[in-house]
Amino acid sequence: MKLAPNATNMCFGCGGANDRGMQLEFEADEATKRIRGNFRLAAEYQGGAGYLHGGIIALLMDEAMGKLTRFRDVRAVTAELTVEYLKPIPVEQDITIEAFETDAKGRNLFYSSEIRNAIGDLLARGRGRFVAIQQRT
Repeated sequence: MKLAPNATNMCFGCGGANDRGMQLEFEADEATKRIRGNFRLAAEYQGGAGYLHGGIIALLMDEAMGKLTRFRDVRAVTAELTVEYLKPIPVEQDITIEAFETDAKGRNLFYSSEIRNAIGDLLARGRGRFVAIQQRT
């Protein structure tokens, strides 16, 4: 299922109402309970010359992992986010991010994510703890 930016959401990462935001689009795989996104980010998102800014990499992971909450029909907020930057990620390169649940304890939801290049090399991985704050309506 395609997860297009919500036209009323001001989120910098995925909101459709934020003209200066990234307006990221993901896909939800109901069968595997995974979130995927395919991106080619422009030079405006670089940190060091020609490479994605570390904060943008963290944002991609936070967004992808945050979308996992839909599989539990809850709204949740990020409580912890850890990113391992394994290789520099060049701008203007096709990348894929995938996020999946690893555990759940009460309101705490534990997620992981990975960013790979077009040939499958692992470039970054992240872990997050999200706390459910309400049921989706």
